[in-house]
Amino acid sequence: MELSIVTTLYRSAPYVAEFCRRVGDAAGAITDRYEIVLVNDGSPDDSLAVALKAFQADPRIRVIDLARNFGQHKAIMTGLAHTSGRLVFVLDADLEEPPELLRDFHAEMRRTGADVVYGVQPRRKGMLWERVSGSLFYRLFNWAAAETIPPNVLCARLMTRPYVTALLSHREREVFLQGLWVATGFTQVAVVASKQSKGTTSYTLAQKMAILVNAVTSFSNRPLVYVFYLGAVILALSIIAVVDLIVRWLFFGTMLSGWPSLMVSVWLLGGLTIFSIGIIGIYLAKVFTEVKQRPYTVVRRIYSHDPEQIHELHASQGAGEPLLYE
Repeated sequence: MELSIVTTLYRSAPYVAEFCRRVGDAAGAITDRYEIVLVNDGSPDDSLAVALKAFQADPRIRVIDLARNFGQHKAIMTGLAHTSGRLVFVLDADLEEPPELLRDFHAEMRRTGADVVYGVQPRRKGMLWERVSGSLFYRLFNWAAAETIPPNVLCARLMTRPYVTALLSHREREVFLQGLWVATGFTQVAVVASKQSKGTTSYTLAQKMAILVNAVTSFSNRPLVYVFYLGAVILALSIIAVVDLIVRWLFFGTMLSGWPSLMVSVWLLGGLTIFSIGIIGIYLAKVFTEVKQRPYTVVRRIYSHDPEQIHELHASQGAGEPLLYE
C-alpha cells in the first residue's frame, strides 16, 4: 500500500460522503494504491451508517467502529495502528481542513525529504474568544512542558511509515497527540494552511482548562518541579520575615500587631498547600491510570473488504474475545 488516509468520526455524518470523495480525488492524483480508514469514535449521530454506506460503495474504504467514545487522540492512534501505507495522511473529517492539502503536503515532502509535513494556521480561526483562549493554551502549555509544540498546529499531517511506527511505540494511556508528535522527533516541516470556521467553538472555558491540565500533566513533569521551587521561595520569604520580626523586637521594641495579617498569611499558605497537593494528586491519578495497563481503545468491529485483516486481528486477540487495540 502506497498511501493510507486516517480520520475520526464524531458527529461527522454531514461530512463523511464529501470527505471521502474529496480526499479520494486528492489521493488519486498521487497514487491509485491508497486506502481510507474511518474510525467511528462512538459518534451519537448516524456517522457509522453513513460511513458504512461509503464503505459499501468503495473497496478502498475501511471502517473501525470503537465500542464507545474514547476521544479523538486515542481514536487517531488506533486508526494509525490499522494502516499499512508507506505514507500516512491524517486530518479531520469535518472539512475545516481541506482534504486537498494532501497534494501540497506530498509535494513538500518530496521537495524537502522530510519525514513529516504538517499544517499550521497563519492566524487562528474563530471569534475573538476562541483565538485568545487558543493562544493562551499554547503559551501555558509551552511554559509548563519540556517539549514545545508549534502554535496553531493543525491535525492535518503527512507522515512516513518509519515515523508512524515510532509514534505508535509510545505506550502511555493518557494520550496528548500534539505532544507525542513533537516528542517522536524525526525531520518535521511546517506548511502554512488555512482552516475554515464552521461557527463558534463548542468548548466552554471549563472544558478548555480541563484539556490544558490533562495535556500538561500527561506530557510533562515540570509542574512538580515548579511546586518544589514554589515551596523554596515561600520558605525563603518566611525566613526573611522571621529575621525582620526579630530585628524589630530586639532593636526597636516593636512587633507587628493585628489579626488581619495573620489570617491572610494562614489563608495564603493554606491555599498554596492545597494547590500543591492537588497537583501531586493529579500526577498520582495519572500513575494509577498508567499502571493498570488498560487498552486505550476497544474495537467493536472492523469493516474491511480484505478478510485477511480481520482474521489476523482475531488471531492476535483470541477467538471470542473483544477486539482490543493498545
